[in-house]
Amino acid sequence: MSNTEIKPNPISSVSLILLSAACGFAVANIYYNQPLLPIIGTSFNANGSISGWIATLTQIGYAAGLLFFGPLGDTLSRRKLIFCLLIGNIISLILCATAPNFTCLLASSLIVGLTSISAQIIIPAVSGWVIPEKRGRAVGSLISGLFAGALFARALSGAIGEHFGWREMFILAALIDICLFFLVWFVLPEIETPHTMNYGQLLISLGKLIKQHPLLREAALSGFLLFAAFNTLWGSLALLLSQPPYGWGSDIAGLFGLTGIVGMLASPIIGSLTDRFGGRAIVAAGALLVMLALCLISGTSHSILFLFAGIILLDLGSRAGLVANQTRLYTLLPDARSRLNTVFMTCYFAGGAIGSSLGAVSAWYFSWYGVAFSGGGCALLAALKVLFSPNNSKQT
Repeated sequence: MSNTEIKPNPISSVSLILLSAACGFAVANIYYNQPLLPIIGTSFNANGSISGWIATLTQIGYAAGLLFFGPLGDTLSRRKLIFCLLIGNIISLILCATAPNFTCLLASSLIVGLTSISAQIIIPAVSGWVIPEKRGRAVGSLISGLFAGALFARALSGAIGEHFGWREMFILAALIDICLFFLVWFVLPEIETPHTMNYGQLLISLGKLIKQHPLLREAALSGFLLFAAFNTLWGSLALLLSQPPYGWGSDIAGLFGLTGIVGMLASPIIGSLTDRFGGRAIVAAGALLVMLALCLISGTSHSILFLFAGIILLDLGSRAGLVANQTRLYTLLPDARSRLNTVFMTCYFAGGAIGSSLGAVSAWYFSWYGVAFSGGGCALLAALKVLFSPNNSKQT
């Protein structure tokens, strides 16, 4: 393996589109279960606060996968690492589809999350492949793929779950993973890795990176809080919409994800704005948008229009924080991109896991107001962290 970073090159639009699609299909696996929670709960006689643990454990698994597998992207063949993850993911999805009881489904969901991190190997790899002037836009495009995957997952699983069943959705997800395997095989090049450290050294180096770089700590904490805020809604939306005054099924709940198309199309623009104005300003703006979104969502019991507007703003704000944070981290230490991404995304999805659980409990006891208050509080803390950070360098 080489100890030097691969020389940046222009990336073709076709390659970027295909890799963005790969990111979307990879991350979709952790979102398929969200619209299915009421159906699964009915199947196993579990109430909303209990069935919400399926989504929570999937997010916890994803964070653990980032922590334990993500650093390997700086030292192993990224293509081979992705192939191993996909094989594990296919097996875990089949285990979900055939789970005989709720406990087995919880355990299988944890493994689904653990092995769904392929996109987080692709993104730092591609960020070192493209020329620096285009890095923000490329990262924005890949993150568009991530969010498109989340939208696709919720819409598809809602429809399949309502009309065919939740087990059939997990079988379909495994088949999609097989297609993803071949997409990565043909599109992702064998990008040189910058280190030959052993696994123990890689894990120890994560702590050193956290200690040495205030920007990493700031990005990780703000990402944790913003994704927690985002997931307070998405971890509880299917449950809330199944209750009066709406009484809608999982297919309708999943279709609400399509409102995020607006934010998906905005990701490359957000990346360009980050290149121009710096990451901190964009993260702060994103946090403020998330707060506004959750204020609107609190009125959903009075009019569904509040939910439509709120979801669009929530998606834009969350996306702005993610694109800006990742872009500024990738300029921090080029030969440690996978490990920087590991620290950031582990915190990010740990926040998502807490947000999913917090949202399910808040929704069960306090309906839309509980979700708005808990999620809005997380976004407020993120805004305060970014706006009052002592690190004011232009780079951030």
